[in-house]
Amino acid sequence: MRVLLTGHQGYLGTVMAPVLARAGHEVAGLDSGLFAACVLGPEPDDPRGLAVDLRDAGPEHVAGFDAVIHLAALSNDPLGTLAPELTYAINHDASVRLARLARDAGVRRFLYASTCSVYGASGGDDLVGEDAPLRPVTPYAESKVRVEDDLAALADDDFSPVFMRNATAFGFSPRLRADIVLNNLVGHAVLSGQVKVLSDGTPWRPLVHALDIADAFAAALTAPREAVHARAFNVGSEQNNVTVAEIAATVAETVPGSELLITGETGADPRSYRVDFSRIRAALPEHQPRWTVKAGAVELAEAYERHGLTREGFEHRFTRLAWLSERRAAGSISPELRP
Repeated sequence: MRVLLTGHQGYLGTVMAPVLARAGHEVAGLDSGLFAACVLGPEPDDPRGLAVDLRDAGPEHVAGFDAVIHLAALSNDPLGTLAPELTYAINHDASVRLARLARDAGVRRFLYASTCSVYGASGGDDLVGEDAPLRPVTPYAESKVRVEDDLAALADDDFSPVFMRNATAFGFSPRLRADIVLNNLVGHAVLSGQVKVLSDGTPWRPLVHALDIADAFAAALTAPREAVHARAFNVGSEQNNVTVAEIAATVAETVPGSELLITGETGADPRSYRVDFSRIRAALPEHQPRWTVKAGAVELAEAYERHGLTREGFEHRFTRLAWLSERRAAGSISPELRP
């Protein structure tokens, strides 16, 4: 298939592009380049790509593709809280516009990177399935809910949107993110010898490795239409439903000499949910998540040591909010986050 991958120079896109290419697809990218320089280790071998802001995408950028995989977004809660108006402009408005352009251009399948954080404060310890009430508690999660609703309204006999609700990602990517929970805790352990949790550690989080996300998208790309058309899928596995305290303990066990500290100073996090992944297993049986939290912690610790992760890089280049704030202050990107 000819596949347009938006956000191909991001954390997930850099991992996903080679997975799709190895599966035999012709991959082209579309990315504004905001995070292209956030590289740890050798420079990635990116697919052919266009340097285009999602807000500026036009019919010519989607013409001739069989499918679109849409990853591009302001990608976490702190960014959304900093500039909620930009979160909605990019994550919601521009995403829906891209989908309309794709449908009008004859693109038949549109895989949308949503998030399990749409479940928000689900309450209780029951597993949350795709039909559960959505309770987003941040602008980032709210933008994802809005896009799912609007894309569902676009679905027809010739256009199949699919909503891939990724669990919280972890694992090494050449374009690292240090502001997601496992990546962050391993980085602190390697650099400081401490695994520090500011909350009380009780919230549940579903985690999934970046490679398992890429594999799920590859499976959804070629699945029979009736299996995926206008459906939502939680992406991950039940074995990686873990509390923040359990994640931290795993990191402390993985990084020699590190000390576990759960301070509780910020109190309980309202975002707590355990997720049911049975629907994706039934619809995409060839997709089998492989990575555990423990294996991811080992991979990250080894990669950080091998590539010489520094505190400056960890706190600035690989933390989305810091990176964009500093670039905006320096004038290398506009207040609207355009290069």
